[in-house]
Amino acid sequence: MKISVLGLGKLGAPLAAVFASKGYTVIGTDVNPAAVAAINAGRAPVDEPGLQGLIDQSRSRLSATDDPIAAVSGTDATFIIVPTPSDASGRFSNDYALGALATVGQALQRKSGYHLVVMTSTVMPGSMDGELRATLERNAGRTLGPSLGFCYNPEFIALGTVVRDMLRPDMILIGESDAQAGDMLERVYHQSCDNTPAIRRMNFVNAELTKISVNTFVTTKISYANMLADICDRLPGADVDVVTHAVGADSRVGAKYLKGATGYGGPCFPRDNVALAALARSLGANPDLAESTDRVNQYQIERVLGAVQARVQAKGTVGILGLSYKPATAVIEESQGVALAERLLDEGHPVVGFDPKAMSAADAKLRGRMRLASSAEECVRSADIAVVMTPWPEFGTMSADAFAKPGSRMPVIDCWRVLPADSVRAVADLLYVGQGGLSVPAGIL
Repeated sequence: MKISVLGLGKLGAPLAAVFASKGYTVIGTDVNPAAVAAINAGRAPVDEPGLQGLIDQSRSRLSATDDPIAAVSGTDATFIIVPTPSDASGRFSNDYALGALATVGQALQRKSGYHLVVMTSTVMPGSMDGELRATLERNAGRTLGPSLGFCYNPEFIALGTVVRDMLRPDMILIGESDAQAGDMLERVYHQSCDNTPAIRRMNFVNAELTKISVNTFVTTKISYANMLADICDRLPGADVDVVTHAVGADSRVGAKYLKGATGYGGPCFPRDNVALAALARSLGANPDLAESTDRVNQYQIERVLGAVQARVQAKGTVGILGLSYKPATAVIEESQGVALAERLLDEGHPVVGFDPKAMSAADAKLRGRMRLASSAEECVRSADIAVVMTPWPEFGTMSADAFAKPGSRMPVIDCWRVLPADSVRAVADLLYVGQGGLSVPAGIL
């Protein structure tokens, strides 16, 4: 089977490489000529762990072109991974998806025989069987059926672990136009997955709702854990890790994403939660749970900000360790570390920051207002208070000497409990979130 992938960005390039690594002939295409050139030169067009290795082992089966018509015409199945940005209401816009489907349809006019079109981008419920299907059929000059299949197949991945998540997914979600389309897509995943994931096949609208429901449920767990951390910070002797470890042992709850720390960020979780609330409101359903989850998440920066300001003088320098929204990626979209830096800078605090990957992106976002450290140790030594905002593993191996201040003990707020407690507490006032770390001393505020 030959597969075309429209979109060679953070998800499209790994998907193309995964399919090629499993024996499929894959042709990628993108409006960005640099992404096309990178694939054809054997280079990863995006920074993602494991991607370059897959490209190296799949050179003979993976290529790219700037001609999407040719890519679609010469393949049996087309996966579309284009942006569906949020609009002012919080719903996802289908503009790029509609453009891609129009192009696919035009290509199919030149091609006979069966072709499967797979929408991988996240879309709002009602889109697949609405304007997306209409656009594909109109431009292809044929309707869904014996010669044209259409599936909704969003990925459940996280940046920094995209390759791993695609090779070993928990679930494959398939919204199908008919059984023939679903069967063909299921066969693709039987060959491309290293594990045997659960496969859930259903109609379009159920699949569309399932996608944003999964992410919103996860964000609810995160906000719940952060609420517990807030409580534990105010309750002497309480430890959020002890509590969530026990709560997560109950099979009705589960341990994943149940860690009180900072709020969730990134390109998916915040917007999917907002989109589900927008959908509920538009249907006259009650959006309270989704909206409350979002409010709890927004409150997390206020918690950290208050704790920092209570422990540093007005002109004291704040060191922020971690600017990416999660480890193993340079992405800063909805990053808690960047949000904290922005709030502190706006209120007049000097800020120095360090991140293993996200320095340039954070610097651009903050318009050069934050001092950039060359290492985690330099960041801490340059600050009067330090805050760990992203749980990069290398922060846990820092020398405790970096936290030592002659004649004083430096306050250190570790939102993720990654710093070694014994060695750092020997020289500094280490505060763990969920163990009193974000409590505000009496009489301060």
